Amino acid sequence: MRILLFTGKGGVGKTTTAAATAVRCADAGQRTIVLSTDPAHSLGDAFDMELGDLTVEITDGLWGQQLDAQDRMEDAWEDIQSYLQAVFRWGGVDEIEAEELSVVPGLDEIFALTDIKRYAASGEWDTIVVDCAPTAETIRLLSLPGVLAWWMERLFPMGRRVNKVVSPLLGSVTDLPVPGDDVFAAVERFYERLDGVKELLTDRTVTSARLVVNPERIVVAEARRTFTYLSLFGYSVDAVIANRLLPDAVSDPWFEDWKQRDLDHLATIEEGFAPVPVLRAELAPHELVGVDRLRAFGTALYGDDDPARHRADVSPMRLERTDAGDVLSVDLPFADRDELVLGRRDDELLVRVGPYRRSILLPDSLKRRQVVDAALRDGALAVTFAPTR
Repeated sequence: MRILLFTGKGGVGKTTTAAATAVRCADAGQRTIVLSTDPAHSLGDAFDMELGDLTVEITDGLWGQQLDAQDRMEDAWEDIQSYLQAVFRWGGVDEIEAEELSVVPGLDEIFALTDIKRYAASGEWDTIVVDCAPTAETIRLLSLPGVLAWWMERLFPMGRRVNKVVSPLLGSVTDLPVPGDDVFAAVERFYERLDGVKELLTDRTVTSARLVVNPERIVVAEARRTFTYLSLFGYSVDAVIANRLLPDAVSDPWFEDWKQRDLDHLATIEEGFAPVPVLRAELAPHELVGVDRLRAFGTALYGDDDPARHRADVSPMRLERTDAGDVLSVDLPFADRDELVLGRRDDELLVRVGPYRRSILLPDSLKRRQVVDAALRDGALAVTFAPTR
């Protein structure tokens, strides 16, 4: 089974690419479902049909769904939210503010990820294609399972045991609302739904992220930043789709500068994301709406190749906190110490191995930190940044 996550800056053709990939997977005989986790759903528009919160057959072997994350959150979070609202009201917060404060930002979207887990566990599908939200929201969304699981593991079930001892004492000295068994039962249900989501989505044998970009400076910069964060969170990117390239057939002199800019940006894309392969898609002469046009787009993008196959097995970067500072590790399994050159330019780490160069955009937490050590150990480059003061 394969799970393909498509993301990119808004307007680059992310939904179109995800939909076209799903059509090609179904044409190849794979039992395929395409899901939208983007709050601003446009998947139904791409297929020119009505899609909602229930699965709908789009064409032979292909089903689609636009997940209603808000509805799922209300079902799973209601008891917990009611308790939090009571605590806020007890603290003097008015009704409307209490309601807003009782919802973790992005929490509604995380329930879309639990649906992916459910579909993967069902055994009914060979390929699950996910049209994710634009890049910034996707990064936040994919980081939430790890963050929430960390808190859940520490607060539950210990909190329930402590609650049975502390509740009678609190009740005798204060009117602070104390969570009851219904709240802890809701937390447990929430945890069960969340459990295993991150493990599934970071399993490189199952899940791959694919970044869709246009040949534009701002778009490429954001995609590189997304690549860095996805790698740090443990998600594997197996392809980059360079979309809306000006076709060679366009020969009017007016477009010469445009075509040259495309080539320059394409070179930047291939260099910046190496060794992840870059697939190319030309600017279409018409609107890519409907199964037939999506199929043609998918055929031009993948050819006769299986669109779901693993296209790269790139080990993600890792960030570890040590006494000496934060250590960023990048796998370079075949690198030789004598041919390795490391440099720094603003918020980029420049790595060159022989004739090949890679520019790694640093996460915000490392941008202003000084490099104090770098070493090649066991096939990985370990770069140590000075600890925060």
